[in-house]
Amino acid sequence: MERAAAMVRTLKANVTREEALRHFTGGARGVAAAVLRGRARSMAELYIPYRLFRVKIRNGGSEEKRVYALDAVEGTLDLFEFLEMPGERELVTVESRNALSSLLPAEQARERLMGKVRRVVFSRGFMRLRDLEMEATVADEFHVPYWVCFRGAGQAVKLEILDAVRRRLEGGKVRELVQRWLQASSMSSSTAEDRIEQA
Repeated sequence: MERAAAMVRTLKANVTREEALRHFTGGARGVAAAVLRGRARSMAELYIPYRLFRVKIRNGGSEEKRVYALDAVEGTLDLFEFLEMPGERELVTVESRNALSSLLPAEQARERLMGKVRRVVFSRGFMRLRDLEMEATVADEFHVPYWVCFRGAGQAVKLEILDAVRRRLEGGKVRELVQRWLQASSMSSSTAEDRIEQA
């Protein structure tokens, strides 16, 4: 079953297709990945939805304001932190069939965000906290672009995923999320691969 294309509002990617391809296939890292996980045989751009929150953190007599984004699929991925609200110049609209849907209810997303922010605050200095209070309000929703590389031979397909905004290779949490999305769409990784541009 082919997934219909949708219009997706997304942060602008900082990694082009050519740069992603070089990351997955070039240099010593590309050679090592090919040996460990199999050759890179195709690549696709993928979009994961995030909810943006304005967060107020009160500690004793001081207050700070922060902007965080939490994935709107399961709320399990690492937070994005922004210095300020992303403006329209940081966002574009693209047409893609490789976009995950928002599944996490807003209130549940807020609770998960607060738990993650609390851990961030505690990691910065538990001994300096006094009468900690936090509140978060939903400010926006958009997708974040990623590059997905399919590796291996035959049906033994392995995924490598590159965050196209922060330019970092993602770990198991993002890979597992994408695998679940493929499985929920009644597709294996290999059949999903048939729909995307070959690397």
